[in-house]
Amino acid sequence: MFTGIVEELGQVVTLERAAEPARLTIAGPEVTADARRGDSIAINGVCLTVTAISGGQFSADVMGETLGRSSLGALAPGTPVNLERSVRPDGRLGGHLVQGHVDGTGTIVSRAPAGGWDVVRISVPAELSRYVVEKGSVAVDGVSLTVSALSPPGAGAWFEVSLIPETLQRTTLGTKQPGDVVNLEVDMIAKYVERLLAGRQL
Repeated sequence: MFTGIVEELGQVVTLERAAEPARLTIAGPEVTADARRGDSIAINGVCLTVTAISGGQFSADVMGETLGRSSLGALAPGTPVNLERSVRPDGRLGGHLVQGHVDGTGTIVSRAPAGGWDVVRISVPAELSRYVVEKGSVAVDGVSLTVSALSPPGAGAWFEVSLIPETLQRTTLGTKQPGDVVNLEVDMIAKYVERLLAGRQL
């Protein structure tokens, strides 16, 4: 379990895809300072298990389905990534409950400065749009954000978020541009509520 508060901006060292599973190695001295094999670290919002640690770097195995269903398949050496260790039971829940199980990907449609922050519009797959509500929470590349606007009914589904200077400086969202693909995880509480209500109607 994560909170969507990025701890460190890491960097891809290698993505070895010659075998299944692929192996991803990331430089992240802060998140590896107390990490051990078997720990969970979210990379751009995708929960992966640490398989090796050395010199401020860690490796994780990545299944082909994960590469195909998230933006991790497009990573290349030198690419910056958002990193977050799993939350401890005695830690602060600074963002919202994030599982690290990406629901799908979206594409940045536009971004525009608005005073001291940026307003970013992101497309969302139609099947996920019902879980996104104004003033609700959504994780974008592992960053917990508040939805500030939604597409009108009947239009192509999108939502907007406002990125404060801290988010722009400390996460990959500060440099993402229109056309870039991002990982999306919707609020899991909404999915549970939908499932429970569907069961009552049977």
